[in-house]
Amino acid sequence: MKPYAGVILAFSLGLFSCATHKMPFWPVDKSPVAISRLAIQDLLSHPEFRMYKSGQVRAVHYSEVCTAFGAARIAALSNDSAAIVQLSERYMRVVTDSIENTANHVDANVYGILPLELYRYTHNPIFFTQGIDLANGQWETPQPNGLSSQTRFWIDDVWMIGSLQVQAYRITGDNIYLDRAATEIAAYLNKLQQPNGLFHHGENAPFYWGRGNGWVAAGLAELLSELPENHPLYPTIADGYKKMMTALLNFQSNDGMWRQLVDVESAWPETSCTAMFGYAITLGVKKGILPKKKFRAAYQKAWLALTGYISEDGKVSQVCVGTGQSQDMAYYLERPTSTGDFHGQAPVLWFAWALLQE
Repeated sequence: MKPYAGVILAFSLGLFSCATHKMPFWPVDKSPVAISRLAIQDLLSHPEFRMYKSGQVRAVHYSEVCTAFGAARIAALSNDSAAIVQLSERYMRVVTDSIENTANHVDANVYGILPLELYRYTHNPIFFTQGIDLANGQWETPQPNGLSSQTRFWIDDVWMIGSLQVQAYRITGDNIYLDRAATEIAAYLNKLQQPNGLFHHGENAPFYWGRGNGWVAAGLAELLSELPENHPLYPTIADGYKKMMTALLNFQSNDGMWRQLVDVESAWPETSCTAMFGYAITLGVKKGILPKKKFRAAYQKAWLALTGYISEDGKVSQVCVGTGQSQDMAYYLERPTSTGDFHGQAPVLWFAWALLQE
């Protein structure tokens, strides 16, 4: 598939037309509108999908899915129907080109957030069926304790499971999806959150990996943006979220960035976790869950610092490559970085979308 230059231009103009928010802490070239334009142009410039291949699992890579999810949100915010068409055409190819999705794994099922987001704007039943089938698939054979069979207690799953169930709720209004997300995320909080508010990468990986904690922060914020305060698990989830957000304030570098290992001052600044933390804090402030006076400066500093890592062609640098769990700190500190990796592009778009909310 070749990029559609005309649609990209229309998308750019649409984004600029929606820049009515007066937030004086950024210069024009660092505004979320300008940065979003660059990041989405980069996504649309990729002719093929990035694929996830691990063992028997095959799917469009979750990092591209999350990038396109952010792009669709920005396009909707700008009322840019041309961009929605372009994104819809790109991801309709998953059906027309019979792109494999083996499902039955968190990293494959999370694809569902994208067609459900596209369904909100296109009302195409194909997107609805794709997304709902993947959401329901997470609970096709639940554990006796009510958790998804995909539960593995990797902190990434707070987003991979939580965001999909929240999306299904947004589309259907069926509380079963909120209940699933809340039950799952409460279990992860109870098992993995540490006394300092952060999360070990896993039960046998006692390190506060940046992007892993970023998945948690984003997943918590996503759920709390929809979970009513009278839900029985709201206090547990809100308390865990606030505890984490307060911890992040303490570990943010003076320049606004967060690190590859959040609590290690000698660790290098990492962009994907910085964008995820910025998104989670911004959404909490905008939803009234976090006090603006205490948290606004943190997300402002994070955004301004992050934009220094974004090139003129919209590629985010200093992104940690995919990282499995380890009991060796050096493993995390010596991970390579990449530029233009969708792991970094995605949360930058989420962060920009959150900043543009009223």
